[in-house]
Amino acid sequence: MKTIIKRDEFLDPLQKVIGAVERKQTMAILGHVLLRKVGEEASLTATDQEIELTARINHLQGDEDFSTTIPARKLFDIVKALPEQSEICLTQKDGKIHLISGPSRFSLSSLQAEDFPHIDNMQIDSQISMPQQVLKKLIDKTSFAMAIQDVRYMLNGMLMELGDKGIRMVATDGHRLALSEEPGSLGIGKELQIILPRKAVLELGRLLENDESPVEILISSNQLRVQTENLRFTSKLIDGKYPDYNRVIPEDSDQIMSVDREVLKQSLYRASILSNEKHRGINLSLKENSMEIRANNPDQEEADEQISVEYNGTPMEIGFNVTYLLDVLSVLDSEKVLFCLKDNNSSCIIKAMDNENFRYVVMPMRI
Repeated sequence: MKTIIKRDEFLDPLQKVIGAVERKQTMAILGHVLLRKVGEEASLTATDQEIELTARINHLQGDEDFSTTIPARKLFDIVKALPEQSEICLTQKDGKIHLISGPSRFSLSSLQAEDFPHIDNMQIDSQISMPQQVLKKLIDKTSFAMAIQDVRYMLNGMLMELGDKGIRMVATDGHRLALSEEPGSLGIGKELQIILPRKAVLELGRLLENDESPVEILISSNQLRVQTENLRFTSKLIDGKYPDYNRVIPEDSDQIMSVDREVLKQSLYRASILSNEKHRGINLSLKENSMEIRANNPDQEEADEQISVEYNGTPMEIGFNVTYLLDVLSVLDSEKVLFCLKDNNSSCIIKAMDNENFRYVVMPMRI
């Protein structure tokens, strides 16, 4: 085996697949990437046996077909550290991969390519296509609300609903909920619900481009595959039934407050500095066209912020985890946001004033 590639054309596919490589593996080969060339096609593949990433490599020189494995993190660090525009020559001899670039020489261990594990082939049940930026936006505006290591394992992922009305993403950790949707017929003729694992969601958010280029979504009974021009992403799905999230979305929240998103975000951030580090609680006091934001901590330190809002409802005091509010305000991009409230014991709906496609539910807390 001997092949030559430019450093920059090698680094990009490496960056795409490296997220599938765990730093601690149950099998040594899971710490490797599979480098493969068949005819004019060349690719890099990495997997942790739950997700699998394959990126196309362009302009890989050499006539010989081959398959080999290389330690992923070491290869990535070496290629990243080489000078831009440099060329890399890869050869294999005596179970080692030899990497040469200018005056630099590296010898890396290799394992049998035949032993590299792959996720089972899919039996495709449904297939849809959409612009990458649509799928990326849905993920980016929802994924922050996923649980982390919750015993209710379904909550550690994100629900994807597909049907003739469009696509919807839902995430919740039991204290807050994020819901994003893109209306429009997907042409699949049936309603589907799948649960994506947390790692798959985060990797997709990292890999998808914010442009109009198409992405293909292929679904089977236990797998999801996302394909772009130069990337193939495959993930196992979480087996289980997602909770009925509609039950926690309030329907009778008639106390409506409108506020400048950036003003509220900055005020909440300043007040949060003196909030209880463990519970992160802040108190909102609503009166006609004004809001007072208060926070304190066990050291008897206090913060107080006053801002103007549009509110003509019943005076109300309600407490929230300030981190949950800041997370929502960070993913919304409208100038003004709406807080839809009922009373100080009921959850609040937060949404953009001019867009119903992104809705967030935050439970109150006692302070």
